[in-house]
Amino acid sequence: MSFLDDNFLLQTKTAQALYHEHAKHMPIIDYHCHLNPEDIANDRKFKNLTQIWLEGDHYKWRAMRTNGIPERFCTGDADDYAKFEKWAQTVPYTMRNPLYHWTHMELKRPFGIEKVLKPESAREIYDRATEMLQSNEFSVRGILKKMNVVTICTTDDPIDSLEHHQKIAADDFGIKVLPTFRPDKAMAIEDGGYLAYLQKLEAASGVSISSYRNLLDALQQRHDFFHAQGGRLSDHGLETMYAEEYTDQEIASIFEKALQKQPLTKEEVLKFKSAMLVELALMDHAKGWTQQFHLGALRNNNTRMMRELGPDTGFDSIGDFDVARPLAKFMDKLDNSNQLAKTILYNLNPSQNELYATMIGNFNDGSTPGKIQYGSAWWFLDQKQGMEEQMNALSNMGLLSRFVGMLTDSRSFLSYPRHEYFRRILCNMLGNDVENGELPASEMEWLGQMVENICYHNAKNYFNF
Repeated sequence: MSFLDDNFLLQTKTAQALYHEHAKHMPIIDYHCHLNPEDIANDRKFKNLTQIWLEGDHYKWRAMRTNGIPERFCTGDADDYAKFEKWAQTVPYTMRNPLYHWTHMELKRPFGIEKVLKPESAREIYDRATEMLQSNEFSVRGILKKMNVVTICTTDDPIDSLEHHQKIAADDFGIKVLPTFRPDKAMAIEDGGYLAYLQKLEAASGVSISSYRNLLDALQQRHDFFHAQGGRLSDHGLETMYAEEYTDQEIASIFEKALQKQPLTKEEVLKFKSAMLVELALMDHAKGWTQQFHLGALRNNNTRMMRELGPDTGFDSIGDFDVARPLAKFMDKLDNSNQLAKTILYNLNPSQNELYATMIGNFNDGSTPGKIQYGSAWWFLDQKQGMEEQMNALSNMGLLSRFVGMLTDSRSFLSYPRHEYFRRILCNMLGNDVENGELPASEMEWLGQMVENICYHNAKNYFNF
């Protein structure tokens, strides 16, 4: 078996059959990503391989920094080819990091480049890919079609005009691109820029925000607007779930203090976030949306680099927050009034895999197959071991067969081979079980359907697009 051949990661004949006959050609529903909708609306053509591959990719920046590459070649003013050269210099040092697999899979698809990237091959690979990027086939929309993507859900702030989504919908180019409601900034009452954000929310919603009730009205207006544009999902990026006890009067008072620029206690901040999460969850349930919670990231750990570069630049890590009790309390509060929306929980701490896998079983109520989902391995865990551990925990504690599968969670249009990566890992796990005698070979037809469901059909049926 050679590197990245047709049977890459497929260790048995059964795994190979499951992948090639069932998983390989399934369409992609990328229900959570951070792609720029403006690039899709304008059908952007990237000038070179650096711009499509290294712009905004903090995974690669972390590896380059670790390899001793100065910041000017990551986020700085070095020219595009110089940045690419430094990435090519780093790639050989990423062996056994998932970046090594992803890099070569992303060269193979969509470019058809099978050379190993290293300093000696950098110029040839750069020139060849850059030349292809100038053709219509390798515009943003061309790449998405080439990768068999059928639906994309971007991640959007409530104040977003969604003008780019509207243009995409009007063009009707064959791929649905839908907004996702990400109201984290509306909850960040402790942030120094919170009042400035409220002014933007006022302008977007047309609602004057002078009270907590006004804030909820403004968010409801934007929630309605997102729904009218096809949005059917919300998303939150939180350290852990917030589930403090509070009264409506307390929250109104806390919000008034914030408007008056008075300092808030930690307890007040947590109460406010807890109340907001419940109100937003009720909006989701009322419209039949799916709510997503990405939990467990310890963000912006390097103060100096946060000052220089801002957030989301590669200085985050896995956190170790208290999860079980607040998560159960939050979901129980909504379930108790029968207002718990379809929910996907994403875990970043591998030591808590079984915690999440058992938590979803507490609130699956038979109304929808897999109503509460243990979401796919993400960020630091979206690699071979992380995916296997997430799927093993889900298999042991729940129903892998009802899993809605993979997403990219990426800012790059070249990240779609991650779906292939996931599918190969899934098929290899099931194939090994068959050949080990842990699953019956007589049920290959069902296993093939199970693979197709996890890769595509479960997500298609789960979301109300």
